[in-house]
Amino acid sequence: MAVFGHERLDVYRAALEYVTEVYRLAGRLKGPHRHARDQLLRASQSIPLNIAEGNGKNSPADRRRFFEIARGSALECAAIQDVLEVGQALGPQENVRLKQLLNRIVAMLTKLSQPSKSQS
Repeated sequence: MAVFGHERLDVYRAALEYVTEVYRLAGRLKGPHRHARDQLLRASQSIPLNIAEGNGKNSPADRRRFFEIARGSALECAAIQDVLEVGQALGPQENVRLKQLLNRIVAMLTKLSQPSKSQS
């Protein structure tokens, strides 16, 4: 079985773990929370998709841009979780647990988004 470069990245695997958690959560979100559910699904899926696309870019600037987009999507997910907590669709402990995973993803993407020393 072929393995793509992005599949070797810890951040990609963490992003897939987060998407798995979001799918579980999405199954519980109905009624007034359906718009936040749809937005959370889109934003969470954007994280690994942009990591994969960015990792395939030859230009360091293009690569960084896609990692920055993935990082923005992760931050958007954190805000959506806060909205769901305020709307009592997500408990505080679950929000914290999911944010810990997001924080790890954001930290890795922040590092990947920085220009390398040889490019500065």
